[in-house]
Amino acid sequence: MSANSQMVTIKGTRDGLTLQLNDQCSYDSILQELEEKLSVNGIDDNQPMIRVTIQLGNRFLTNEQQETLRKIVREKQKLVVDQIESNVITKDEALSWKENTEITPMTKTIRSGQVIEVKGDLLLLGDINPGGKAVASGNIFILGHLRGIAHAGSQGNEEAVIAASYMKPNQLRIADQISRAPDQDSDGLYIECGFVDKQNEAIRIAPLQDVLKQKPDLVSFERRMLNG
Repeated sequence: MSANSQMVTIKGTRDGLTLQLNDQCSYDSILQELEEKLSVNGIDDNQPMIRVTIQLGNRFLTNEQQETLRKIVREKQKLVVDQIESNVITKDEALSWKENTEITPMTKTIRSGQVIEVKGDLLLLGDINPGGKAVASGNIFILGHLRGIAHAGSQGNEEAVIAASYMKPNQLRIADQISRAPDQDSDGLYIECGFVDKQNEAIRIAPLQDVLKQKPDLVSFERRMLNG
């Protein structure tokens, strides 16, 4: 590494400060330069709290090392670490990501009292009868009638959706959001999709093609199907 290369680059942003750490030098030298740079100027007590994002690049730090970084920043008045970003993840994190992005295809009817739970997306070729329940950490796609309960994004993913060939559910849930059951006398809906409407902070049902305009990332489902 060139002697003139900066180990710590500090940039001001609209949201606060970004600290870019050179990933080609040692961790100890990073800590030393970080302390020196943050000690150059004092911070006025009247200034508001400044949020800091630390970018590690292609560097992995343990939880203990990350906490040391946070401590150095915290010691500087009015600075607080908002997030630490890295291009590197652990093997366990990679396995968890893979598990939660896989598609589980299933051909069956989920009857009253039955509960099906999967990680990732669920592709159900069949019906969910009243009293039946399907739970997925990702999206739920039903090629059949949804008359029971469907819970997508069960681990907190509000971007998840629920789509069904025919939708007249007892209940829809996405993350922590819950929709009420439709009126008993109302008709069901064909090829509809339930999703969290961020504007109204509630679950809304709309034609699938309308949802795709708002959630273009759903095309990744198609790519995973083709690559699966």
